[in-house]
Order: sequence, then structure tokens, then C-alpha cells
Amino acid sequence: MTAMPEDALLDRFAAIVGPAHALRSEIDIAPYVTEPRGRYGGSTRLVLRPGSVAEVSAIMKLASETRTPIVPQGGNTGLVGGQMPDGSGREVVLSLSRLNRIREIDLQSNTVTAEAGVILHALREAADGVERLFPLSLASQGSCEIGGNLSSNAGGVGALAYGVARDLCLGLEVVLPTGEVLDDLRKLKKDNTGYDLKDLFVGAEGTLGVITAAVLKLFPKPKGRTVAWLGIMSPEEALSLFTLATEKAGPALTAFELMSERTLSFVLKHVPGSVAPLKESCPWNVLMEISSGRSEEDALALLDDIVQEYMVGTDNDDVPYFEGVMASSLAQSDAFWHLRESMSEAQKGEGGSIKHDISVPVASIPRFIREAGEAVASVAPDARVVCFGHMGDGNLHYNVSQPAGGDTAAFLALYPAMNHAVHEVVRSLGGSISAEHGIGRMKRDELIATAPPVAIDLMRRVKRAFDPANIMNPGKVI
Repeated sequence: MTAMPEDALLDRFAAIVGPAHALRSEIDIAPYVTEPRGRYGGSTRLVLRPGSVAEVSAIMKLASETRTPIVPQGGNTGLVGGQMPDGSGREVVLSLSRLNRIREIDLQSNTVTAEAGVILHALREAADGVERLFPLSLASQGSCEIGGNLSSNAGGVGALAYGVARDLCLGLEVVLPTGEVLDDLRKLKKDNTGYDLKDLFVGAEGTLGVITAAVLKLFPKPKGRTVAWLGIMSPEEALSLFTLATEKAGPALTAFELMSERTLSFVLKHVPGSVAPLKESCPWNVLMEISSGRSEEDALALLDDIVQEYMVGTDNDDVPYFEGVMASSLAQSDAFWHLRESMSEAQKGEGGSIKHDISVPVASIPRFIREAGEAVASVAPDARVVCFGHMGDGNLHYNVSQPAGGDTAAFLALYPAMNHAVHEVVRSLGGSISAEHGIGRMKRDELIATAPPVAIDLMRRVKRAFDPANIMNPGKVI
């Protein structure tokens, strides 16, 4: 067990970044040891905020020499505790927020080189300013940072067309536990020279090294983009609509979000200014986005063609179950997206919530929703399923809110049993218990218990090879 760091050691760390950027008071440290859901508290005696790669390197070299555990942290928006120190006070938090420069935008290569502390929204705005698109888009983009996005392999609403964070990364700059710097900031789309080292760090949640900068892909900015909000009766119908949209639009289909009526009702109830997009409520809702490289009119025509063909091919003479509206302005489009992006936050108003971030093959989504509902009922019959997410890439946020008026503490005590029940359904369909939030502290034990033993052994070998002293974000992932 690592001993509590003594004041003299903390002084040595603090000297690397200077007193203004070495936080030691409880008030200054507090924002770094609390996380969005309030589930994973932590404790540290020191938060370091380096302003250069050289300072990160010096910190890690000293940490390696003294076997001091280091917890890298970005915007602190993670939902599985991966960015939190434990409660021992032995771990030092390393905040990358001051490494916030966009070093270069290369329009000919369609790349941007950004430091780890660049806020995602700022990067998207910088790309937009030069008629490019950086497609990673998350509800937390106003505060999450690029280093954290890469460390957790973030997904988001753009993954359907553009992929997840790993797919958007061409090169990395990483400080290893020893303080050595791996400079692999290359812009190559093709490079077949041995192991792809960057992919070991993307998604590793800071357990192998500290990402300090990255080369990321940019795309031509769409000339037109339009969205529709559609009301339907079932996930099966959503799957049929998605199949048609994929066939007709191909890569122009840039988002396909599925949301239950209950999820939308929570938003309308708890998010000020929210307005129902349809006149009548429907059991399920789809938010579909089409992007065009030619014009707004082209995007609108394609979306309209998809909707019209779906309606013609659907027998709804007896049951008016299909209703939809296309956004008529940018403001209305933004309003639709605001409803979708407010769904996690809206759940807080309904008391305790048990979260699942899962993925299954797209074709299995209706079956998952049906069988997971049965699993939830077996654990807590009166619990309320809140299901929404990125149906186009198979990733659903399958959350369960406590019974109306129920006891929050008693419901949250069901967390392990509920997770087990839902995740058993996921595994039976060949899915994943963590689609985009990562493993962190929340899912570490379940990963170890349920992943193939050979896979766990290989991951542990990689960890030992990079971090034999186990100072990089210990207790997370593996």
C-alpha cells in the first residue's frame, strides 16, 4: 500500500507547476473530487495543473521515482468514476485543463492538432470558423475536454456517420508513467509500421499514460442539415424506418436517435422552456438528421423522401401511429436537439435512477428493449424504464427511475441486482455493458468477472508493461 504523501513530497510536486497551479486547500480541491452524479467521492491533498508537456513529464518522472499514484483528469464530466481519486488521500490529481491550445488547423490535410485541455465545444467552433466539421458531439461538450474524450473513447450523436473518438484520432502525444514523451502527432491516414500504439491509449482511461495532445480528423462542413421529429408506436417500427433511411441516405444519415414517451415526458416536466414537438404523444420518438454536402434544400428533399416512402409502405389505415414534423428553421432544429440532450438531466427530478450504457447489434434493439423490460420488472415491478439513445449505432442509455413516490435509498440499493439483470440480457445478445461511458470504477469488477479470461489476462499484461509500479489511475478499468 502506498503511504500518504508527506508535505515535503507535495512541495516537490508543487514546485514543478508553481504555487498558483498546485491546489492544496479544501475549497480549491473540492471541484476536482466531486463528479456529475455525486456517486464517486474522492480525496486528495494536491491537485496539479501543469501548463506544458514538459511539466507533465516532470510530474510523471517524480511520481515514478516516488511511486506516487496519479489520477489524470480532464473536464470532470465522466459518469463512471474514472476521473476520481479514491478516498485514501494518497493519490494526486493531475488536471490537464491548462493545456488548452489548438496548435494547428491544417485545411489541406483536414486535421486539427489540439491539446488535451481544449474544450470540445471550443474545438467544434474553431473548426466551424474555417468551414470544417469536427463531428464529435456530446451533451457535455461545453465542459468536457479532448483528452478526456479520447481517454474514454467518447461516442455521442455523431458516431453513426463519423465514428467514435478512436475513429477520429490520427495521432497522439502521450506522457508515459516514467515521464518519457511519446510524440506520435502524425497526420497519416495510412501507416502500416507495426503496432498502432495510439489505440492503446485511446479508451484506456488514463491507466497507461497521460494524453497531452492529439491530431484529429476534420470533415467538410455540410452545406445543409435538417432534422425531423417522428412519433411511432414501437422499436420494431423504428428499426424499419432506420433500415429505409440507411438504404436511401447512406452516409448522409448523420443521426438516428430513439426515445421513449416517458423519457420525453420527464424533459417536458423538468426542463424549463421545453415544448412538445408533436401535437399528440406517441409511445416512441425518433430524431433523425440528414446532412448534405450540396444544400439545405437537398437535405430537406432527402429527408422528406424517406418519410414519405416510409408512410406509403406502412399500413396505418386503422391506427394513426405515425406523426412527424420537420424542423422549419435552425431554431426549431436546435430545440429538437435540446430535448434530446436534456434527457439525462431531466431524470434527476424523478428521484433515484439506475443507469445502463449498453450496446447491442442494431437488429437486436427491439428484442433487447422487450427482454430488458421483463428483467427490470423482475427486480422492481413498479420501477420506470427511461430508454433513449443512439439507435443508429446500437447504443442505448437504458436507465431505470425509482417508482413514483418511492423510497430513493431503498431503490438505489437495488443497483447491483438491476445491473446484473439488464446486463445479462445485453450479454445474451452479444452486446457490451459499456458503449461509450467507459469502465472507470463503476464497472471494473463486472468487467473482470464477465469478460473472457484471456482478454482480461492480456489487458493486465499491457497494464504491467506500461505501468509496472501501478501509479497510473490505479483501481480503474482493470
